[in-house]
Amino acid sequence: MFSIVDRYILLEVLKVFTAILGTFLLVVLSMLFLRTLEEVNVGALGSDMVIRFVSLQVARDISSLMPPAFFISVLIALGRMSRDNELIALSACGLGSGRIYRSLFYLALPAALLTVWFSFTLRPLVVSEIQKILHQRKDQAHQVSGIKQGRFYQHEQGLVTIYVEKIEGKKRLRNVFIHDRRQERIRLVISETGVRRVDEASGDQFVTLLNGRRYEGVPGQPDYSISAFERYNQRLEATGLEHFQNRKRAGFQTKTLLGSEDLQDQAELQYRIGGPLAIFTLTLLTIPLTVKSPRQRTGGRIFLALLTYFSFFNLQRLAETWFETGVTPSWLGSLWYQALILVLVLAILLPEGHWRKRLMRRSPRAVPG
Repeated sequence: MFSIVDRYILLEVLKVFTAILGTFLLVVLSMLFLRTLEEVNVGALGSDMVIRFVSLQVARDISSLMPPAFFISVLIALGRMSRDNELIALSACGLGSGRIYRSLFYLALPAALLTVWFSFTLRPLVVSEIQKILHQRKDQAHQVSGIKQGRFYQHEQGLVTIYVEKIEGKKRLRNVFIHDRRQERIRLVISETGVRRVDEASGDQFVTLLNGRRYEGVPGQPDYSISAFERYNQRLEATGLEHFQNRKRAGFQTKTLLGSEDLQDQAELQYRIGGPLAIFTLTLLTIPLTVKSPRQRTGGRIFLALLTYFSFFNLQRLAETWFETGVTPSWLGSLWYQALILVLVLAILLPEGHWRKRLMRRSPRAVPG
């Protein structure tokens, strides 16, 4: 099925693509890992969730890493072949740009199909799972295990507020303040000492205050009561996932986005289409951006390649924002930037070839005096 030339080009690009994608993943992994450790340090995330949480975030971002990794890998592979005059040798043997394009698209097609699966199927599942973890993390921040000294914590939609001035030995609490507004009669509990514990049978978490005072009633009413206690238990219930609802569109299933009239839903769907489509668009630009002859200048092509890379992905975000906010018409969509970059790059490069030669032939030559 594949000729020797096809296998050679595919192998060269695949080796570079593996290295580039691995480098991208390593950079993203290190950044996410450091960010997650900061959340663990402040008690917002359990240490047992670090590996799983970071892995999910990497799986979420891999669909957006595929197009730039493939573009850079093809440019590097073709650039190396150009420096070694292999492209000139292929052209001398009758294997021009069209033949090289065919070899590149043999690899671009499976890469695009893999990106389709990442973007349409894996990414929504991963984003939904991340939202569940964030939901649980938010609840954990309200639990006893997440309490840090010197901070206010709200629980049960802000109806219960807890403050601990100091924590000794991870369980002993000093100067505890609890403000409970879950009932009509507001309850204020103050204690100099307390402990935090977990019920082994039910798994419920408690703040137990010792030898404190309780103020209960409605401010301004005559039935306001003040009492002392030896032991006071405050139970903190986890919200759980039974009421969890994913509200982030990146976590919506693709079938949910299909046929939706909402601009943000359409923008999310077109974003998922844009990843696989970008692989083909950028592949079309690789050969024009590659210097084929030692007589051609390399600096201009390298600068244009870098400009194309940054313009493509920055313009992608701009096009999506314009589409979501209604700046661009709905019929135009948010994928027009790919055609625009393709036309602009080819318009810049064509004068070095066909257009420039025709202009030179038509321009009047100087007549010697």
